[in-house]
Amino acid sequence: MANVLNWFNNLFSTKEEGEYLEIETGAPGEKAKILVKPFVLREFDDVKYVLETLRNGYTIALVDVKHLRDKDVFELKRAVSKIKKTCDALEGDIAGFDNLIIVTPSFAKIYRGRGAAGSVEKVEERK
Repeated sequence: MANVLNWFNNLFSTKEEGEYLEIETGAPGEKAKILVKPFVLREFDDVKYVLETLRNGYTIALVDVKHLRDKDVFELKRAVSKIKKTCDALEGDIAGFDNLIIVTPSFAKIYRGRGAAGSVEKVEERK
């Protein structure tokens, strides 16, 4: 789990906006049913892009809040509160991990167990 969080943190912290690496995994023109989209909150106004995307439908938002946390904690609290209210209205799920907030639509839930290593061991024991 820690490796995944480090990967997400590196994804957001090392690249500037506009830079990305595109990896083709499906056939051209194939439309995804669910979109996982990263966001970076640099100021409070960036929240509106997250909220618009969540309201449009099938998007899981990965929101990096490190820049806003370093800049203004009060604005960060306002932004998270606004995201949480929208998430509740859409009957979605929200959770925070270090500098990352994950927001899912109503059909997806976030696992809140003891950790990925503990759950993998339980699955292996059943086999």
